[in-house]
Amino acid sequence: MGLASAPSRPTSPSDRTGPGRAHWLRVAREAADDLATDTVTREQAGKAPFDEVSRLREAGLLTLLTPAGPQAGGADWLTAYAVVREIAAADGAIGQLLGCHYFLSWSARLFAGPALAGRIEERSAAEQWCWGGGLARQEPPLILARTSKGLVLDGRQSYTTGVLVADRLAVRAVREDTGEPLAVVVDPGHRGVTIDGDADTFGQRLAAGGGVEFDDVPVGADDVLGSLSSDEDLLSPRTALASPVGHLFSTQVLLGMAEGVLAETRDYCRTGHAPWNPAWPAGTPHDPHVQTAYGELTVLTRSASALTDQALEAVRGGLERGEDLAYDESADISALAAMAETAAARAAQESTTRALDIIGARSTSARLGFDRFWRNARTHTLYEPVTHRLRDVGHYFLNGVHPPFVLPA
Repeated sequence: MGLASAPSRPTSPSDRTGPGRAHWLRVAREAADDLATDTVTREQAGKAPFDEVSRLREAGLLTLLTPAGPQAGGADWLTAYAVVREIAAADGAIGQLLGCHYFLSWSARLFAGPALAGRIEERSAAEQWCWGGGLARQEPPLILARTSKGLVLDGRQSYTTGVLVADRLAVRAVREDTGEPLAVVVDPGHRGVTIDGDADTFGQRLAAGGGVEFDDVPVGADDVLGSLSSDEDLLSPRTALASPVGHLFSTQVLLGMAEGVLAETRDYCRTGHAPWNPAWPAGTPHDPHVQTAYGELTVLTRSASALTDQALEAVRGGLERGEDLAYDESADISALAAMAETAAARAAQESTTRALDIIGARSTSARLGFDRFWRNARTHTLYEPVTHRLRDVGHYFLNGVHPPFVLPA
């Protein structure tokens, strides 16, 4: 999208059936164009994005990854990543919401057995659920206890994406008796579930983030997807791919925001004037300052995109290998995904900051809404900090220590 976008890449054949990658990319572009028409107004209003979710649902994007049911999209992971990036270029918060939905809605395939995963996906497709929540570690944890009534969930889940509009929540809970972390699915309409919109973030306002209180919430056998333990006796190399799979959605959101701000700034500059020389239209070949700025930011964003392509291809190969995947191979993939997310974060932060410099003082206008790109990128990187990723990559490069199993917030 725009000046910094990388060329589309073909994907390998998939055993899923559906309209195909070209169809979904066209649908995503149409949805992104629709969101772009009122993104500034919606972002400044900061209302829970029920309308935006309805737009995604009507476009068929919520069931993009589902291989079962009449509403199935039948697409693969690489298509889902490309769709998130396209949406994020128009609206970073909705891109984050959609990426979180894709990761959580498919989490049963990573943590549960085939039969349970199939049942969950079939119902999710039939009812077109929107998923929210998060599987990252938090303190204090949610507690899953066995009582005379069966399993019950208690505790408070801090800020997580999508909870204000979700039809299903996927959360991390710790077994009271063993301390094992588990992925649990919860219907937010259940008795004992209280959702609040207390996040009040300065960016990513439309990601529907909030807190959730669980008070003696009943949990059925089919609601427990599986273990989230990082113990290698329990964590298979394939399940460990859940970490890079999730973080690469964060990477696509960041790349989308970087590409989106460059494209929108370029379009605006072509109609304005350079702050350094009012006689020169900004963004034309006559303005060396704008040329240099766009050159640097385009190189930065394209470099992050190329590294991300390598990580995406590695994840695709790892998922295809399935149970034949080795621990060392899974570690290589995790390290590559961490590099890609770090590069994308840098591209997003640089682009959203320096784009304001390109426009000059006029970028402070609330009516233009250019500040939303910086606020969205900064908020996203605060919730998904890359400092730890850099340390893990360095530790792996220097000492061969496998990156830890860390799921996205």
